[in-house]
Amino acid sequence: MHSAAMTAGAGNGISTVLRPNLPAVKSFRLSQLRRLRECEQVAAVCYRIRNGEIEFLLVRTNSGHWTFPKGNAEPGLTHAQAAALEAFEEAGVHGRMEEASFTMYVRRKRGRMRDPARSDRSVEDRSVEKEIAIQAHLCEVSRLEAPQEQGRNPTWFCGKKAKRRLCEDRAADFAFELARVVDRAVSRISRLHDRALAVSR
Repeated sequence: MHSAAMTAGAGNGISTVLRPNLPAVKSFRLSQLRRLRECEQVAAVCYRIRNGEIEFLLVRTNSGHWTFPKGNAEPGLTHAQAAALEAFEEAGVHGRMEEASFTMYVRRKRGRMRDPARSDRSVEDRSVEKEIAIQAHLCEVSRLEAPQEQGRNPTWFCGKKAKRRLCEDRAADFAFELARVVDRAVSRISRLHDRALAVSR
């Protein structure tokens, strides 16, 4: 369906017809978009069902921790599309991504501040902490290929092992958040699987 706000011009291209009582378009400065990107990320919680057991696909971070494929929410993409892109780049995933996020978790990250002595440098300030909200989307994996990013080592784990790997060497509050994501994913996947079985009968 085409928008009534756009009509073909007489002869050369498209002319815009402005309609009264429409809300003003909200605009952002680029610096505001960068701050928004820092405050929100997306994660792809990739899974498959093997012999009746749910398995999760985790990848390595640069620091060696296991995690879900994740990254920044991208301007111009829905959260689900951005999560699908991360799953493909970090784990080589092809599959079916749920459009709606099934849960959100929070990561607390040490902030950086400008070094007053050097305008071109920033230093880590242990007293500055920022919270990053991460929207998690379920992705049922249909097949894998080699990931585009090196060193990610995508690996399948059962739910219990996935929780253990995710919690290794993490702060207690973040480990709790990640374990909760797995529990919620298992609950949702089980409901979806039961519903699909009921429909097929």
